[in-house]
Parts: sequence; C-alpha cells; structure tokens
Amino acid sequence: MISDEELTARIEPFDSFWEAPPDIEAGYRSVGRYYEHNYLRFMPADRRARILVVSCGPGYMLEMLRQQGFTRARGIDSSPEKVQMAVNRGLDARTARVFAYLSENREPFDAIFAEQEINHLTKREILQFLAACRENLSPGGALIVHSVNGANPLTGSESRAGNFDHYNSFTEHSLKQVFLHAGYVDPEAIPLNLYVFFRNPLNYVAWALVALSFLLFRAYYTLLGKTARVYTKKIGAVGYAPKPS
Repeated sequence: MISDEELTARIEPFDSFWEAPPDIEAGYRSVGRYYEHNYLRFMPADRRARILVVSCGPGYMLEMLRQQGFTRARGIDSSPEKVQMAVNRGLDARTARVFAYLSENREPFDAIFAEQEINHLTKREILQFLAACRENLSPGGALIVHSVNGANPLTGSESRAGNFDHYNSFTEHSLKQVFLHAGYVDPEAIPLNLYVFFRNPLNYVAWALVALSFLLFRAYYTLLGKTARVYTKKIGAVGYAPKPS
C-alpha cells in the first residue's frame, strides 16, 4: 500500500477536508443540509452501524449523522486543528493519515464516506484507496465518494484545471467503471444537488435554470452519440463490498 507521505497532492491534500465556508460554524447547518439531501439515503438503516468519515475536517458529516441518530460514526483527518473543532462539539474525530489508518484498522465499517474529492488522488492512488476501503468494509458495506464531474461542459474542465491538486475528473460511466474494477458490486452514480435550501425561493429559480441547462446538455450529448446523463457540477458514487456467495 502507498504511504501517506507519498501522496501527490500537497496544497490541498486528500486526507484533510478544506472546502468549508468562511464561517466554519455556519457550515454545520449549510454543509450538513447538503450532505443530508444528497447522501443520507445511502447510509445504513441501522443507527448503530459503524461509519467512517475520511477527511472529516471540522465534522460536518459527523454532525449531520449524529443529528440523524447515528451513534457510531467516526471521523479521521490529518489536520489536528480541524479535528479539534469536531472534538469540541463532542464528535468522535481523530487525527490520522488515511492510508495508515486503513492499514491498521481491524474492525470493519458498515459504511465509509470520503468527504474530500477523490480527484485529489492520482489514478494509482485512487485504485489503492478504493481497495483499502473495500478491505475495511463489512460484507455489503457501502463506500461513498465524490468528484468533479467531467460531463458538465461548463464546469467540468474549469473545475479540474482550476485547482493544482485536481488530477482527474469523472463521469457516471468512469465512476462505475473504477468501482467495478476495484471489486465493488452494484455501483451507482449520484447527482449532487447544490440547491437544497428550499425555504429560499431563489433556490427554486436557480434549480429551474440548472434543470433547463441539463436538458440542453442532454440534447447536445445525444447529437454527439454520447450517453452521459448526470451533469451536476460534482458527481458522487456509491458501491458495495461483495457478500460471500
């Protein structure tokens, strides 16, 4: 397994969450709502399930899971300062490097969620990360990741090129492809909706404009013989560790 010191990203490393709003405290509500809307349905039904949040930062995902009744969610992040923010809220967060933690862990998780985008890893590093997560999941356990969406013709190229530590982008096809290659079953692409604050009427306007653009993208891709159907700025995916036959 690759060592954490060999990871390519240095400015915004994969094992530390950086995409927080300027008001860190407000992020527990805003980012938490985003996570709830986009990811909660893929979490285990059992509220005592063991969940690992990789690159947990100040604990936005951990806080959302706690509010939803999950009692055994744990986060790891390589930044002691960010971990301390989560600990100050009574969350189970620990300072750790992701590959070292996964190699030393002995009790499997029912779900693993990567809070940092996997496009902060090179292709070689992604394959090793997916393999390490699979080895740390219980049979049928879920891995959830997200990335820049290369299928969005407006933001795909800019999102990849706009960050020195972005090495890849994905579409629903390539995400499913790499999950299957890494030994997961039933992979599913997840469109990630930005407009989740439904009390704000402007979000309905933004959602309608974005939905219209997605229809135009679909028509354009169809004319070119392409089959991409997920055009959100970012795209997620969930895959499952195989169960014994």
